[in-house]
Amino acid sequence: MNTVYKIDLSVYPTTFDFLHAGLAGAVALLSVLLIVLLLAMVIGLARRKKAPAAQPAAVAPEPIVQVVEKIVEVEKIIHAPAPEPVILREPTPDAALQLLGLLQKEARFIDFIKEDIATYNDADIGVAARVVHEGCNKVLDEHFVLEPIRTEQEGNMVTLAQGFDAATVRLTGNIIGSAPFSGTLIHKGWEVKNIILPKLTEGYNPAIIAPAEVEL
Repeated sequence: MNTVYKIDLSVYPTTFDFLHAGLAGAVALLSVLLIVLLLAMVIGLARRKKAPAAQPAAVAPEPIVQVVEKIVEVEKIIHAPAPEPVILREPTPDAALQLLGLLQKEARFIDFIKEDIATYNDADIGVAARVVHEGCNKVLDEHFVLEPIRTEQEGNMVTLAQGFDAATVRLTGNIIGSAPFSGTLIHKGWEVKNIILPKLTEGYNPAIIAPAEVEL
């Protein structure tokens, strides 16, 4: 005897157990994750299309004038001449010898300086010094133009501003700090403005300050 089973598909199940509930929750969770993933992909593609591609910032070209100036400066450095060496000049003794000859001629200067004055009294030395003084002063007046460096009276207070010529003013005493300096003028100094020496003849020997004298 054969048994026939009939299934009615229109009939819904009347029971809902934990297995069915788990499967339904998993399907719902996967559906939500899939939707979120799809939305993220769509938003990312939309942002990429809207954002322009980053381009490197354009560097402004350097002006031609500045380029030329830099080239000229480099050429100057390359072709700059070496500093000239300091040349020390040997002093010529002729002028000094000539001056000694003038002092000897007019003031008997060398005779007075080389004389042993220990055996003379003060009165005799004073008379000789007067002759030497007059003769030396005559040589200076005739062959040199002298001017004082400072015009103030010696013993007066003077002020030296910053940048004063150290070659013309010598500081003495307690030197502290930097200019300006104020102090007492001890010596006004001298400066030669012009020299007028007689010309030397050919064959003249300036080393002969005073020739020996022989009386016949």
